[in-house]
Amino acid sequence: MDPHRVAVLVLPRVLPVDLGIPTQIFNPRPHTPYELTVCGGARGSVTTSTGFTVGVRAGLPALARADTIIVPGYWDYQRPPAPEVTAALKRAFRRGARIVSICTGAFALAAAGLLNGRTVTTHWASADELEESYPQVRVDRSVLYIDDDPLLTSAGVTAGIDLCLHLVRKDLGAAVANDIARELVAAPHRDGGQAQYIARSLPEPTAHTLSDTREWAVRHLAEALTLDVLARHARVSTRTLVRMWRQETGSTPHQWLLSARVHHARELLEVTDLGIEQIADRCGLGTGTNLRARFRHALGTTPSAYRRTFRQTSAG
Repeated sequence: MDPHRVAVLVLPRVLPVDLGIPTQIFNPRPHTPYELTVCGGARGSVTTSTGFTVGVRAGLPALARADTIIVPGYWDYQRPPAPEVTAALKRAFRRGARIVSICTGAFALAAAGLLNGRTVTTHWASADELEESYPQVRVDRSVLYIDDDPLLTSAGVTAGIDLCLHLVRKDLGAAVANDIARELVAAPHRDGGQAQYIARSLPEPTAHTLSDTREWAVRHLAEALTLDVLARHARVSTRTLVRMWRQETGSTPHQWLLSARVHHARELLEVTDLGIEQIADRCGLGTGTNLRARFRHALGTTPSAYRRTFRQTSAG
């Protein structure tokens, strides 16, 4: 595989968790093409938001060579980055680099004018400030990330994991992304959005949740998983099931199951020689015609084209 150069841009008072996410996910591994560089406005060290420093071996010239640039969140996001930083981001965008923000990193992209006229996301607590500071930017507070290729933005902290794994799926397929997710002990794909975390506490550890039912559903995707079936497994009424499901995932059971089935189809296309009809049956999508329609709606391609792309990638 040709190398894919990933540059993580460290701004002063970077959020340590936001920095750790892309450096862990895009750290070079066997059978992945990523070449990782951590860079800053200048070589040396950068102080994080919690006071310790991180070493930065490369300066802004690394952005001129990068295929993907990732800007983690930083504490002083109300203050625009240095002019040389915004200029480097603009040049990278003009030449076609993929540019990604995690959490408040979106403010750096907005300061460079890259988000004008686009719908983006950021941490829900900073969404109002982003819109007020940059009126030409529309903020969607309800999602974990937005892919407006070549510009991608994510919500706060762990949503950066979701977005980085999404990039791996785009580049290398679901099987590779799942392997990395298992390594991180992270969900390969979370449905729903950050709205489920706003002004609402997470369930108490002892509270009844639907996590066991969702895990069971993933193991039984080939079956007819109606609301009644799911409610019986969860031992709640169908009305309670729908309410809890939306509260815990940000989506309806139907939307969640459809996404899970398409995701499973992607894996089977990559790692098996099963025919389209067989895959549709195993995923609970019924027919090859339905699988093709769902695939095109979700991914903008056909199952056959997806298989050609990612079976070759996996084989490489």
